[in-house]
Amino acid sequence: MRQNSSVFVRLDWITVILYFSLAFLGWLNIYAAVYDEEHASLLDFSQRYGKQLLWIGTSVLIIIFIFIIDGELFQTLAIPIYIISMLSLLAVLFFGKEIAGARSWFVLGGFSIQPSEFAKFATALALASFLGSKERNLDLWGNKIMAFAIIFLPAILIIPQPDPGSGLVYLALVLVLYREGLSASYIVSGIGIAILFLLSLLVPLLYLQIALAAIAGIIIFLGRKVRYFWIRVIAFLAVALLLVNSVDYAFNNVLEDRHRNRLNILLGKAHDPKGIGYNTTQSMIAIGSGGWSGKGYLNGTQTKFDFVPEQSTDFIFCTVGEEWGFLGSSLLVLLFGLLFFRLVFIAERQKTKFARAYGYAVVSILFFHFSINIAMTIGLAPVIGIPLPFFSYGGSSLWGFTFLLFILLKLDAHRWHIL
Repeated sequence: MRQNSSVFVRLDWITVILYFSLAFLGWLNIYAAVYDEEHASLLDFSQRYGKQLLWIGTSVLIIIFIFIIDGELFQTLAIPIYIISMLSLLAVLFFGKEIAGARSWFVLGGFSIQPSEFAKFATALALASFLGSKERNLDLWGNKIMAFAIIFLPAILIIPQPDPGSGLVYLALVLVLYREGLSASYIVSGIGIAILFLLSLLVPLLYLQIALAAIAGIIIFLGRKVRYFWIRVIAFLAVALLLVNSVDYAFNNVLEDRHRNRLNILLGKAHDPKGIGYNTTQSMIAIGSGGWSGKGYLNGTQTKFDFVPEQSTDFIFCTVGEEWGFLGSSLLVLLFGLLFFRLVFIAERQKTKFARAYGYAVVSILFFHFSINIAMTIGLAPVIGIPLPFFSYGGSSLWGFTFLLFILLKLDAHRWHIL
């Protein structure tokens, strides 16, 4: 009991205040996004804002649960939690309910649970547990393969739902590996693959093949005195050519029409403001119409007349932009910035590799969600359907993010008991 009471004394209250500030502001904006004069009561639990209030309340119970259990259990149970989470992702493919074109949900009574939201903290725990071993060396190929397997297994199970947006989130965890000793060349290679993927969609295949061969030839010529250098370059060229030749197949046979269309619109290869690009177009109109200080709370015309679909979930940021303007949007970005800065600070002060790795996993996942979600609303990223942390409507996402964040805060408070 004494140890549990000391947790509240050692708790990072700055992060807790930021969490509840974002959750409260999110609730206010969800209310604005679905506001109806006939259902104006803030405690109308038949409406989304009423349900969100319930989920915020149950999130407090989750927080209390996390704080009353032994902090060491998170590392002990990390792998079992991960296995259960992966089994739930597999089960939802067969027994889940299809909502909005994706089989991502278990429906229990009147509630829907999305396993992919809970897989994030489960994967973060498993990766941190694997990296937490003192003798774990990421210079060894076996350790690299195992770490990447932990990261990409949930993505492999989530993408076929189909939910490529949630699957892409796990790419952010590669940053955790970098912090724990993985060579920066893997990050550079990943960026190179992304660039090649985009070029494969923009440049005719033949031109791209000729350009890659020419670049490889120039590199070999300049580095011809380095022993076996040409072997590495040819291997790189072979991988690059394999990638660019497979992009067309993957783009046309793996992605669904809606995902292909969104990428084409983002790359400027298509223009469909009344069709697949409608959400993004209306979102940008809403944000732009807010001007410097916004139209005022509950006065957003784009919001009030439902011009933007999914405005309480994926496009919640455009409600902020329209009603609170540039100033309100900047305040929200500042709050998230303070949260990320604080989380990096917390991660760096941990006394164990497990807690530090988990801390960076939390930062990576939250930052990916934040940056991509806002980029979606202003047309800088394709619409991939991921929520704004603590802010968007949704019980599964709020609970998942709450587990993710407060497990770190529990580990941080528990560090005082580690010699």
